[in-house]
Amino acid sequence: MPTLVNYSGDDEIYSGGSFYTNRSDLGRLYSIVSHVDVYSPACKRARISAPFLFEPSGFEQNKRPSIEVLPDECLFEIFKRVPEGKERSSCARVSKKWLMLLSSIRRSEFCSSNTVAEEKKEITAPVCNDVEMVSCEDSGEAESDGYLTRSLEGKKATDMRLAAIAVGTSSRGGLGKLLIRGSNSVRGVTNIGLSAIARGCPSLRALSLWNVPFVGDEGLFEIAKECHLLEKLDLTNCPSISNKGLIAIAGNCPNLSSLNIESCSKIGNEGLQAIGKLCPKLHSISIKDCPLLGDHGISSLLSSASSVLTRVKLQALNITDFSLAVIGHYGKAVTNLSLSVLQHVSEKGFWVMGNAQGLQKLMSLTITSCRGITDVSLEAIAKGSLNLKQMCLRKCCFVSDDGLVAFTKAAGSLESLQLEECNRITQSGIVGALSNCGTKLKALSLVKCMGIKDMALGMAVPSPCNYLRYLSIRNCPGFGSASLAVVGKLCPQLQHVDLSGLCGITDSGILPLLESCEAGLVKVNLNGCMSLTDEVVSALARLHGRTLEMLNLDGCRKITDASLAAIAENCLFLSDLDLSKCAVTDSGIAVMSSSEHLNLQVLSLSGCSEVSNKSLPCLKKMGRTLVGLNLQNCSSISSSTSVRVVALGISIPGRFRFAGFGGGSWIFPCHDNLISVVFVFDKVLMMGNYRALAWDYGHEWQKIPPVTPFSPFDKIHEFIDKLNKNCNYCDSLLFPRIPPSYISWIINVFKRKWRYEAEENGSGF
Repeated sequence: MPTLVNYSGDDEIYSGGSFYTNRSDLGRLYSIVSHVDVYSPACKRARISAPFLFEPSGFEQNKRPSIEVLPDECLFEIFKRVPEGKERSSCARVSKKWLMLLSSIRRSEFCSSNTVAEEKKEITAPVCNDVEMVSCEDSGEAESDGYLTRSLEGKKATDMRLAAIAVGTSSRGGLGKLLIRGSNSVRGVTNIGLSAIARGCPSLRALSLWNVPFVGDEGLFEIAKECHLLEKLDLTNCPSISNKGLIAIAGNCPNLSSLNIESCSKIGNEGLQAIGKLCPKLHSISIKDCPLLGDHGISSLLSSASSVLTRVKLQALNITDFSLAVIGHYGKAVTNLSLSVLQHVSEKGFWVMGNAQGLQKLMSLTITSCRGITDVSLEAIAKGSLNLKQMCLRKCCFVSDDGLVAFTKAAGSLESLQLEECNRITQSGIVGALSNCGTKLKALSLVKCMGIKDMALGMAVPSPCNYLRYLSIRNCPGFGSASLAVVGKLCPQLQHVDLSGLCGITDSGILPLLESCEAGLVKVNLNGCMSLTDEVVSALARLHGRTLEMLNLDGCRKITDASLAAIAENCLFLSDLDLSKCAVTDSGIAVMSSSEHLNLQVLSLSGCSEVSNKSLPCLKKMGRTLVGLNLQNCSSISSSTSVRVVALGISIPGRFRFAGFGGGSWIFPCHDNLISVVFVFDKVLMMGNYRALAWDYGHEWQKIPPVTPFSPFDKIHEFIDKLNKNCNYCDSLLFPRIPPSYISWIINVFKRKWRYEAEENGSGF
């Protein structure tokens, strides 16, 4: 015990004598001793562990808390005997010092419950009966390999928070997954915080570090030393991490299966060599913008892990043809390959990769901004990848119609083809590709291909592509009515059509496509097709009304109420309708609301200037099925209009320019020109594509992932509780996590947050 306390002083033992010869000094000592709780057995030197300083002029009180007088060594011995769970968490709440000290203790250093019990017996046995001993009860929580997940972003990412997470989750087996997105600019995450996670969470399986400049090799050393179960590591913009940290991970984490490295300027070939040699389970690797990485590291990694590596993504690296030759030879297990911005790879590199015949299992290939991909190399890749099903070419300026036709002819298993900004591809190449892939191709996507010009083919239309279900032609200004008519004849089984941004197509071009689709269209996107009229919508509703589920007419300014009448009459399963900036009026809304079989769930009338207050009763009637309504920029809806939520009896001023209806709806105000967010008892309103808006403390609207719809609830506080439990955005939701409570209390919260007055209509609020 003397060693533990580590006090300093002489060894003289006093047997009842006085410390002071001057009685005035003695009186002064006794006058303060009543304020100090001291245990002083007989025949021992006096010990005073109190925050007082002995000065020649007297005693001066030190303001330092008495609990802080204990040295760290003493606290360490105490804390490692504290049972995990509530007791340990309670100690961590005392002060930052205690929290950081607790987080510095490794799980292996904590005493087991049996050891603590034996020590208690040894300590309590010789104690006198008049001294009361307080023992901590066992927490009763068993350790488990739980897969807990925590995510810290921006200013919330600090060492202190990581330490709290490490201590708080230790009783449940520690974290299984940790994501750090960004770092606090003042108190950012450092090696200290990461070390706390390593010591408290040895079962960590996934670690993601983004934009943490103060985390270096020391932090990864601790992760490697303690977290031997690590399976996924993601390092993005970590300038202080070098090969040493990666080598430590490779040597101590044999279960590593996924590695992502991006913008890490100190990681080079040595780190990847170690990963390839020491991580036999690695199946996914993604490397981007690491200037020190070259052919030596990539080739060593691929040759060492050739038997298990299935996913490879290389972007903006200083590699040459040699690395692609290694991929083609050793990538026998690779199924997904992505190559982007490889400026030093020539046509020869891609040609060798294809002719090496090692990519027999390759199913998905993406090539972006690579000068070496040409007609010759593209054909070689197709011949060397017989099982290729998905092909995506972006910004490949040297690929022409000849290369595309040769590729589709050799790729007999191709099911999906995406071409983006490939400006040497023309209408002839597209038709030839469709003709070659008639028995397999299911999806075709063309984005910003400026080389496509509208022209009528002089030759006979080839055999149709009967398996194509998805056609997307977006923002290709040269693609007009003639080209669309040809595509319509080639693809009779289309179900999903996206023609957004094709401002040049007219009714005469799209009508043949609608008439040739035999399977029935399910989703149609005509966003920005400004030349289309009611004739197209009427034909679409008449021919495909029994299958159509989603229709987007955003920006089709020639669409009027006649289209709404056709939709109301024929579309039985339409759930999502976007009429933004169309020429519809109150009459068209009234026709849709009177339809007995129309069951819209999402309706957008944004920018419809002819829709006025007269439509509000009709919209309320449609609210029986609506879960999303957009009235953004509807200038004819008066600012004096109040939208009433009958079920709750709340009336909110209409100056917020929104409306929402439905049995038991919650309507929250928002900025001008922004749609509101509505929560109903049986489901959650998702704006647009079933995605909700979130309000953060920076006063900005952001999209958050969809929330699973809930079953109906009898009480609103049960609904709020369910919402809280199913949302991970505890601090960035539309409102802070609201505990289950009564409606009146919740309304008061909203009054304070958005400063609006809610009218009461005698419903008991």
